[in-house]
Amino acid sequence: MAVADRLQSRARARPRLVTAVLSLVGYALVAVAFTDVVPLPTISDEAVILLGDAIAVVNACALAAILAGVYFIRDEDVERHRRAMLTAFALIMVFLALYLTKVGGGFEKEIEATGLVWGAYIAMLAIHIVLSAVSVPVVLHAVVLGLTHTPAELRETAHARVGRIAVVAWSVSLFLGLVTYVMLNHVYGWHPRGAALLLVAAPRTSALPGFDTIIDVVSNSRKPRR
Repeated sequence: MAVADRLQSRARARPRLVTAVLSLVGYALVAVAFTDVVPLPTISDEAVILLGDAIAVVNACALAAILAGVYFIRDEDVERHRRAMLTAFALIMVFLALYLTKVGGGFEKEIEATGLVWGAYIAMLAIHIVLSAVSVPVVLHAVVLGLTHTPAELRETAHARVGRIAVVAWSVSLFLGLVTYVMLNHVYGWHPRGAALLLVAAPRTSALPGFDTIIDVVSNSRKPRR
């Protein structure tokens, strides 16, 4: 208990420093997943597809929690606002664990679309990625302030201003992530990224005929990790 109190006291005294450290840790974890600096266990292709679906569900729940939190604070229900936002933050931690597992141990998908559809998909995906990166420090700063100050004290901090930025960036990022997920997995289909020369038509769901063939192709096209 004493250790927890000391940590809270230090975070309260230096919220920006704590935010910076936690943000760097988050960025580092994502960077590790996209490189071979730290070898991660390879997961099956079926698991990659399942994780993609699970991530979409988690992100949808996180977006719902954020919007609920906004509604509660506008209604001046601070306690429910706090619970909703902490729920959203916890869900994002779950997302991060699932995402790192998926990216670090599996393969990436490329959408089966061309022309304006492909351009719109890439644009939304790019905005989603940029806002995801931008939202990390502002979300963490809002959470750190919220966990180390009372509601009355928060009025004297940047929590409300930072929180508004966090909500916009976070919500738009999650929404666009869900849109691109639906386009990729349930509308246009996909093929393994880096295997564009393979004449393979990717399935829209794992239950469609030909799924086993796709899985075999993906498995054969993946490079072993060091």
